[in-house]
Amino acid sequence: RALTSTSSTPLGMNFNPNCKLGFITQHQYSASLNLSLVRFITTELTRGYFLEHNEAKYTERRERVYTCLRIPKELEKLMTFGFFLCLDAFLYVFTLLPLRVILALLRLITLPCCGLSGSRLLQPAQVCDVLKGFIMVLCYSMMSYVDYSMMYHLIRGQSVIKLYIIYNMLEVADRLFSSFGQDILDALYWTATEPKEKKRAHIGVIPHFLMAVLYVFLHAILIMVQATTLNVAFNSHNKSLLTIMMSNNFVEIKGSVFKKFEKNNLFQMSNSDIKERFTNYILLLIVCLRNMEQFSWNPDHLWVLFPDVVMVIASEVAVDVVKHAFITKFNDISADVYGEYRASLAFDLVSSRQKNAYTDYSDSVSRRMGFIPLPLALLLIRVVTSSVKIQGSLSFMCVLLFYLGMITLKVLNSIVLLGTSCVFVKEANMEEKLSDPPPSVVSKTCKKPATDKGGISLAADNPPPPNMAETSDPILPKSDSDTFLTTPDEEDDDKIINADTGLEGDRLEHRTPKKDLLEIDRFTICGNRID
Repeated sequence: RALTSTSSTPLGMNFNPNCKLGFITQHQYSASLNLSLVRFITTELTRGYFLEHNEAKYTERRERVYTCLRIPKELEKLMTFGFFLCLDAFLYVFTLLPLRVILALLRLITLPCCGLSGSRLLQPAQVCDVLKGFIMVLCYSMMSYVDYSMMYHLIRGQSVIKLYIIYNMLEVADRLFSSFGQDILDALYWTATEPKEKKRAHIGVIPHFLMAVLYVFLHAILIMVQATTLNVAFNSHNKSLLTIMMSNNFVEIKGSVFKKFEKNNLFQMSNSDIKERFTNYILLLIVCLRNMEQFSWNPDHLWVLFPDVVMVIASEVAVDVVKHAFITKFNDISADVYGEYRASLAFDLVSSRQKNAYTDYSDSVSRRMGFIPLPLALLLIRVVTSSVKIQGSLSFMCVLLFYLGMITLKVLNSIVLLGTSCVFVKEANMEEKLSDPPPSVVSKTCKKPATDKGGISLAADNPPPPNMAETSDPILPKSDSDTFLTTPDEEDDDKIINADTGLEGDRLEHRTPKKDLLEIDRFTICGNRID
């Protein structure tokens, strides 16, 4: 009965306490359960594993941690070097540019008197300096009609949310103005210095000059509105607007960290961060000048502004460090890449001092970083002249001494930067590129057809390959820089590389080669994406 009972245990038998067989079986089953539980707990407590079985994986993880720890140091090295580059270009507008304009005007006046009519009146660099000087003078006279106090009270009367939206719109407009403004200035310089032998393909120097004046004036007004909004945030009682504006920097992390970045894209972002940090420093200087003027230059009020200034700078630095640390982590970019970026910026400075230089250093900084010093310098001159009253001979002596001090700072900064840049270029083995001819000369050499001894072109004897003839349609390189990603695996990279065959393989052969860092400026499209 005990063995054929319907109510069975998991072992198929009924443990009747009156049955001796059932009692023994139940005891053995309980003992086996206890033995298995003890064995499981003992195994969990004494179980081991060996990390060296996957040594490559853990070594890679450790290197990523070390890379993240190195990012703040390497990034701040780049930021410091870029800051002094921007400072050098910014001080040039106040110090050497006026002297160069005076020398060019003296040459323009005295050269016809010397009877040297056959020679060129002004060199191309002098023409560009004179144009910059005229733009600054005209825009300053136009800026004198803008009432800063009325703009401040107009902005102060708006709500906090509206001011937050306005400040974000101003940041976007500033980037758009910078991208198109340098093209306007370059078009003006080339139109004014283009050789006369060439066929005229432009609308004239005067229309380009008027466009440049209009651009510099509007960009200066835009930066003035930014500075006024920041001033309102500093002077608000509850500091809510300043907190919201600072939190906007952390929103930037969300839009950048989880995107795919290549080395060129990261170079663009680094240049943008350098320009943004320097511009913020100048805006904070303008805010402090306006506030100190309102409090009759009381030094005690400077300590009231000091905590807010430190908070804005600290948040900017923290956001940049976190953003770059995670971008390099997710895209497997080494921290040594910032040394390459420093070498590329240093190459611009060294190459501008060569005999075959084709651009001024301040213009190369503008193209590389998107930093255009003319509107910012114009606004600072406007604020300083309206905040500081110059009366008496002693005041003029102070201004002269201050100007000489700025020239001294500019010269010392240029000497130190030039020496440091030569070291960076030498460490990066870029000295050979300094002797390369300008891009225009290279393009002319490449376009010149080959000829034989009789002067007959050999282009007909060397027809293009049949594959190139068949694929006459332009093929645009594809990019997935806008896709989200975590850390890419090696297997996925192999699949991406080897996936396309046949026609796609032909497209990969004709894909445009990646640009070198020296060819990347602030607004170059890398991977179909502007950063």
